[in-house]
Amino acid sequence: MELQEYINTTFPGLVLKPSLYYQSNISIHFDLARDLYQFKNETELNPDYFNRVYTQAISLFNDLFSAEDKILLVTNVYQNKDFVRKSKKKMMVYRHYIQNKDVRFRLKQEMLPYMFDDEENTEDYCTSQFSLQCCKQDIRYPLLIKAICNQDFPVLKPRLHNPYRLYHPDVFFINLTNNVIFYIYDDRGCEIIASDIGTIRPIYEKYTDLVNEYFRVEIDQRFK
Repeated sequence: MELQEYINTTFPGLVLKPSLYYQSNISIHFDLARDLYQFKNETELNPDYFNRVYTQAISLFNDLFSAEDKILLVTNVYQNKDFVRKSKKKMMVYRHYIQNKDVRFRLKQEMLPYMFDDEENTEDYCTSQFSLQCCKQDIRYPLLIKAICNQDFPVLKPRLHNPYRLYHPDVFFINLTNNVIFYIYDDRGCEIIASDIGTIRPIYEKYTDLVNEYFRVEIDQRFK
């Protein structure tokens, strides 16, 4: 099934972009490493913070995706249209995180409108949306998750490749088997939406201490 066909069928009206939480009534917003801070002082990063971020994000991924699940790995890359026309280089966003070359060969790309309205001339920008159907064992997901969490900290590796200097690329993990979307927006937190609340109830119960306090009442009410 094509990505947009799947979205239209399973999550009608959803736009695959940041702030998934607001687009679904079956959603959870989690904080990562809530009780720690990114910096030990004005210049020194806090390794304990990032280790906890990685551990919590990877743990969530492992609980949401099993080896038997079909996964759609989607990346939005935000670009200036002139750059796209002039550049002869293809954006190999999955080269470092998909182990099997034969799997990478199935990578699809679609050009979409720019998804944000904070630029003066939004018609000058576009979204390259890459999608790849794969399995959990195809993805070097610990490295990919670390790269997502490191994206605002240039000294940390790995990091997502971002030659276009607009927004950082957004990565969405879609569980086609259980109809769940997992989105880590950066080191601060993540969003999860599902087509059925029963699917993510165990996640809510296991990680209830990570629920974002701003949305706590709303999220707790959903799972009563």
